[in-house]
Parts: sequence; structure tokens; C-alpha cells
Amino acid sequence: MAFPIVHGSGDFAWEIRRAMMQYDFDCVAVPLPDSFREGVEDGILKLPVPSVVVQKSAAVADYAPEAKDDDEDLVTSYVPVDPCQGVIAALRFAMEERLPRRFIDLETDRYEPHTATLPDPYALKQLSVEKFSAAVAPFLQPGNTEQWRARIDHMAWQLRQLSVDYKRILFVTNIVDWPWIREAFNDRELQQPMDESTLDPERFGVEPDTLYFLMREIPFIANLYENARRELDDDEHLSIDGVKELLITARDIYFDEYKNRARKITPSLMSRMLKYIRNLTLIGHRLSPQLSDIVVAAKQVAGDGYARVVLETAKYYEFEDHELLSECRMGIDRIALPDGDVATAVNRLPGPPMHWTTIEIQPKPDEQVRKDWKQRWNPFSQCSWPPEDDLIENFRRTVFDRASEVLGADMAKTEKFTTSVKDGIDIRDTVRNWHTNDIYVKVLPPNKGKLDVAIMLFDSPADPREYPWRTTWFAEHKDESTLAFYATDFQAQPVGPGICLAHYGGAMFVYPPVMIPDIWQDPRLDFASTLEERLIAAGCLYSTCRHVALLSPAPPGQAWKKIAKHYKKTLVHLPLSKFGDSTVQQLRMVHVLNGKDVRSYASNFIRRV
Repeated sequence: MAFPIVHGSGDFAWEIRRAMMQYDFDCVAVPLPDSFREGVEDGILKLPVPSVVVQKSAAVADYAPEAKDDDEDLVTSYVPVDPCQGVIAALRFAMEERLPRRFIDLETDRYEPHTATLPDPYALKQLSVEKFSAAVAPFLQPGNTEQWRARIDHMAWQLRQLSVDYKRILFVTNIVDWPWIREAFNDRELQQPMDESTLDPERFGVEPDTLYFLMREIPFIANLYENARRELDDDEHLSIDGVKELLITARDIYFDEYKNRARKITPSLMSRMLKYIRNLTLIGHRLSPQLSDIVVAAKQVAGDGYARVVLETAKYYEFEDHELLSECRMGIDRIALPDGDVATAVNRLPGPPMHWTTIEIQPKPDEQVRKDWKQRWNPFSQCSWPPEDDLIENFRRTVFDRASEVLGADMAKTEKFTTSVKDGIDIRDTVRNWHTNDIYVKVLPPNKGKLDVAIMLFDSPADPREYPWRTTWFAEHKDESTLAFYATDFQAQPVGPGICLAHYGGAMFVYPPVMIPDIWQDPRLDFASTLEERLIAAGCLYSTCRHVALLSPAPPGQAWKKIAKHYKKTLVHLPLSKFGDSTVQQLRMVHVLNGKDVRSYASNFIRRV
């Protein structure tokens, strides 16, 4: 039985396991040279810990950097011992069942891969392997090298020899080679090609950060496959369900890391993210998403912070190497060996081609780098970042407008419709007087109140330990407000050289700007027992108008009203829930720059949530 597969697909690995459980075989043949047998089978015994079996080219075995020409390169071929590889899954099952295994590919010193762009293996959820192969076969092209022809003939020759000794052979092969192996198998004039001289392969571990490049499935999803295998759970649809599991796990880690600064990732937002991923996948003419699709969707829907956590979670693979094997670093078509050599690497079980995708995400700085940034901070110079000033000043204007509407709404009147609908039809009164056949309209009187102070409480009740930075900033120009606020410690979160990040807990805006003493040092406000009360008291103290706009999660209690009454003011409350969570999270961010000269390059380091 021939089983043509797409290498590196968890779906095909699952189909192979199913076929081997369903049918009886007395031998398993795979498209690998016999020289790899020992290393690959040793690696399979250590699964689920992944490893790689590397064979250097004999032509450059005496490779020496000082004698190397510019055009010469160390060339290797390798076999990834990855549990989601179909060939590895077949060998693993055969070893567990003690079935004979045969490695029937030609020994080649410099392996020349033959690949093609193939349909997404997730189609197997709707098609049988036979129908999938039949649909793909008309579009496959033969290789155009002598080595490829020799390999095809060698595998066909070996299969013919095996058919003498075994009756039920399972031959797992690359789908792009299968039509020509079958053709050669039936060729009566077939002759066996001669093996080339090769070096013995070596097996290495793989650094966890580079598992992306060894495993064709996302390491987090490969981890789910192994857990399902260990616990005998259903793993048929993990290639898609694993994406949802990845997003949910990343969300929990994101909340733990960002705490109350994290954007709320609701089921609705998660649903929007999955639709985004689906659309990117369809644009890429695939059925299952790539990691780049998932990260781009996470970035666009939930911001840089969540996208970075998704990317870091995607490389999570819990099974570690306890053999203390020397580790190599993998890349796309490159490998850094433990002895320091960096070589061109050719995968002997190649899946669809891999390529680089650029996604701009603010990385989490290295701890030593952050320490250097902190040490270089000049404590006598700080300023804000103008784009954030514009953002929050625009929002302050919005708060003033909404508060004015609330003031006007209290004085709204209703009258019968005559010639104009004025400020809109009053549905309630119209329905109430339905029997009279009259229509009622709203009449909002002109705003009489003015506002010059807005207080925004983003986190209330606020824990003073979380907001140690309390200060008052003065306007740089006439369009800015005088600003007093409490926020997180900006020096604890450097994001670039001379750039730190803090989050507002609460802020008070006085517009037009005026010079006022620092409210956190003003003894007249010492009666306030909480951060919120001090902001409200300061707002009422410096407001020249009768009303003060208050934006907060909950309506003001008696204590806050009492403070406002003491200064003969009235608080006009706006619920924080009236504004989108993403907007609020953007507004809470404040980047502190170590001097105005930092503004010239700050945009290179600042990313929005």
C-alpha cells in the first residue's frame, strides 16, 4: 500500500496512524537513506522530545573557515524527528508494534530536494487520501535532475525487492514523487542506481527558540497533539482547534502579565479575531492559518502586547531534552551546528516552502538592556510625547461635549409636532398619546453651563501602591490643558533609550490652562483620603464654572458629592463604559521622554496597545 503524503503535516500524520490501526502491515518503507536509520530511530525513541539528524556533505568534510573560498559553503541535509511528520509517525507506530522498517532512498552526498506548492492538507477532513492524491496528481511535475531520477529508480527497485519478502508493505512517500515511483516500479527494464559515498549522520537537539523552523506545525499545536496522544483524547481537528486554544492560552498569559492595564479580550473580540484569521487564510488560498496570519490578526484586533504574547506562546513546547544532547539552531534553509559551523541545510522531508514575513511588533526588551536604559535616565529632564498629548486632549474635548449634552438633557422639553421635528421625535410621549394621533418632538434648550475642568478616573478604587507617580504638568501651548494625574511608575517600564511607559490611574484637566500649585503638595487638599478624592477636590477648587465633568466607572458616591458641595460645585457624571475599551486603553498609556530631543526618534520604539 502506497501512502503519498505532504511532509510536515499533522493532518497527514493523523491519517497515517489511522490507516496503520485500521489495516495490517508486515513492513513499513520510508523515503530515507539507510544511513539515517540509527539516528532517526534513536530520535523516535526519545519522542516527544524533538531532535534533528544531520548529515554533512562529504565534499566539504574537511571544511576549514580559513581555507574556504567566498563561494564555498558547508552543505548539510537533515531529517527532522518531529512527531507531526508523517514519515516519523509511521516509523514511530511501526517501532511500537515491532514491525520491520526499511529505509529505501538512495544514499546521496548532496541531497537535491524536489518540492512543489501543494493544497492545504486540512482538506483531508472532507476528502479521503485517495481523492486528495487523485486531485493533486495531474498538476505534479517530474524532477529535472539526474539525482532525482536515480532516487526514484532506487526506491522503486527497493520496493520490488521488498515485495518478494513481504506481502503487505506500507510505503510512505512524498506525494510529489509517488507517480514516478509507481511508473518506475512497473518498468521491466529498471536498474538499481549505485549509492554515493556519504558521511555518518549525527543527531542533535534543537534550541527551543528555533523549533519554529524544525516543526512545520506550530510548536504549541504539536504540543497539543502529543498531549492528546498521551491522554487518548480526540486530536483529529487539532490543526484548527489548536489555533483557538493558542489564542485563549495567550489571553490568560497576557492578563497575568499586563494585569489591569490589559485590554479586555472579550468573546466578541475573540470572535472578530478568528474572522480576521479566516479572511487572511482565504486570501492566502489556504484552509488552515499560518502563524503569521494569527499574529497579524492578534495585532490588528488586540494590539502589539497581545500579539507579542501570542507569538511567544506559539513556540511553547513543554517536552524538554533530558539527554543533554548538543543543540543546534535552526533557520530557513540554514543550520548553526554545535561546533560553531553555519551551514546550508536541506530538509529530506520537505513540506511546502517556508518564507519570511515581516510583522512590526514591539519586542519585550532584554532585561540587561532595560537596566542600561534605566541607568542612563536623566532625572532632571522629562516631557510627554506630542501624539499622545493630542489624543488625550481630543478626548478631553469629547468629555466636555458629552457632559454639556447631559446638562442640556436635564432641561429637555416635549411638545406637539407642528412644522418641525426640532431635536427629534420623542417616541415615548408619541406612544403614550397614541390615541390622540399626535406626534411629539423633543426641544433641547441651548446649553447654559460651561465646563473648564474634567476629571477622568480610569481605575477606581485605585490602589495607591500601584500608582506611585503623582505629579502636575503644565501646558506647552494654548491648546493643552493643565494636567494633574496619578499613574504607574514610568521608570519601571522602559521601552527604549530615554523612553518609559506609564499608565494613568486618574487625571484632572483644567482648560484653558492655568498655573496652579502641584495638587499633590498643596496642603489645602490634605483632607482627601484617597487619590480620587484629591483629584476631585482639586478640580472643584480650580474650576471657575458651576459644573465639573467626571468620567468614572461608577457614579459618584456621597463622599465625592460632599466634596463638590463643599466647593459649591456639581459633578456631571459620564460612565466610563460609554467609551470603547480599546479607546480607554489607548488613552491610559503615557510615554515619558527623557528630554525633547528624544521626540525625534521616539516613534521607532513606541507601539500602541
